[in-house]
Amino acid sequence: MKTIEQIAAELQGYDPQALSAAAVNEFLARLVAPVTDTEELGIFEALDRVLAQDVISPVSVPPHDNSAMDGYAFDGSQLRAGETLTLTPVGTALAGKAWQGTVSAGQCVRIMTGAIMPAGLDTVVPQEFVKAEGDAITLPAGLLQPGDNRRFMGEDVMQGRPALQKGERLTPAALGLMASLGIKTARVARRLKVAYFSTGDEILSLGEAPREGAVYDSNRYTVFGLLTRLGCEVIDFGVVRDEPALLEAAFRRAADEADAIITSGGVSVGEADFTKTMMKQLGDVAFWRIAMRPGRPMAVGRIGKSVLFGLPGNPVAVMVTFLAFVRPTLLQMMGCSGKAPPLLRARSAEAIRKKPGRTEYQRGTVIYGADGSLQVRTTGNQGSGVLSSMVQANGLIVLHHDQGNVAAGDEVDVMMFDGVI
Repeated sequence: MKTIEQIAAELQGYDPQALSAAAVNEFLARLVAPVTDTEELGIFEALDRVLAQDVISPVSVPPHDNSAMDGYAFDGSQLRAGETLTLTPVGTALAGKAWQGTVSAGQCVRIMTGAIMPAGLDTVVPQEFVKAEGDAITLPAGLLQPGDNRRFMGEDVMQGRPALQKGERLTPAALGLMASLGIKTARVARRLKVAYFSTGDEILSLGEAPREGAVYDSNRYTVFGLLTRLGCEVIDFGVVRDEPALLEAAFRRAADEADAIITSGGVSVGEADFTKTMMKQLGDVAFWRIAMRPGRPMAVGRIGKSVLFGLPGNPVAVMVTFLAFVRPTLLQMMGCSGKAPPLLRARSAEAIRKKPGRTEYQRGTVIYGADGSLQVRTTGNQGSGVLSSMVQANGLIVLHHDQGNVAAGDEVDVMMFDGVI
């Protein structure tokens, strides 16, 4: 396991007082490793868990060549360019059982969607395209090519091959795929344990009486929601006061019980509390000033076996740093191989001021414009303590490190919230 100093030495131009957002993610990717413990779960319990091994298909899907349409199955070699084709139906193939008859030249079989293709037949004409003439049907010229409307055995999943791969998250679609293969359980990585607490004598827990200069702790509940949606086991330590003995006890217990520790508050330059001192005393920790807005101060490192994320105290800064840095790192620790969701491109409905040299994450709302194109507008006041603007937004407008001012109508990247916040 590499130390903070060793990882820093590997990164070109590493400067803890002026880190780009890209450098932060590169550093964190080298800091953590996936958990190795696994468990076997039933399909109903496995939603959003990460596969610890490939799921090998015991069957082929579909198990036979079958029809993709209700229509008539026939030998496609009888088709001639520019000519109609007349066929005589000699039976009906239904889904769920094989048709047992034989078919000669000039004959066809009426077939239902999903029915096994009769031997020697490889093409299906949809029933709405044929013309019935007594006991025969006629296909129009130029409508079909041999093999049309035929599903091949194993074209979805082939027996003996991976249907799902190690590192994939089990989405609702993945659960359906497993069920279609007759698989009832999955071997998944164990749930990641994350301990969280807020710091600061000015923080009130819910139920405490208001007092001058104090604020109610919102970060505890936001981080709980973000971690729960990610599928982590959350260990809630509540609010820890700025007292060395209390902070030491909280950090030591968190390091014993959790894979990762998240704190909010106490990492800014010059803050008059003991949080940074205790982090330094107990672990291998770096304190960063990131070239970003909001969320400039951040601490990362290890305390014991646990990875530490010391986030800023302002509510929006907590969410932004979590989404930009903590969430992808936790997914890596969960063994998830999936890449970050692609950023959405939308046209800015307004001019946005931006200085090159830092990454900005502005709260925005994406809507359809009058011309049907995607447009995004900021939610107004972008202060890092304006929590209501995060509720109003459905994504973060990502203005990249080297990017300057944005004019109305320019395309920008948006990190959408759907399924995350």
